[in-house]
Amino acid sequence: QEIASGAQRVHEARLLEKNIKEKNVSIDSLRDYIESFRYATAPHGGAGLGLERLVMLFCGITNVRECSMFPRDPKRLSP
Repeated sequence: QEIASGAQRVHEARLLEKNIKEKNVSIDSLRDYIESFRYATAPHGGAGLGLERLVMLFCGITNVRECSMFPRDPKRLSP
């Protein structure tokens, strides 16, 4: 099981918009996020430790969403 992951963010607003359009996602729903990259955001990335995944492994649960207080997916974007 994956417990931690890392990634490099796309930090160019034009590339973000292009990718969003290709995936048929509403740009309006991500406008504030895209705008934050228009003001000289430096390339950045990071790693995240998935505590929900640790709970899932320790408890023998098969779906990580059952270990998260507020799981996110394309149909649920707010608690």
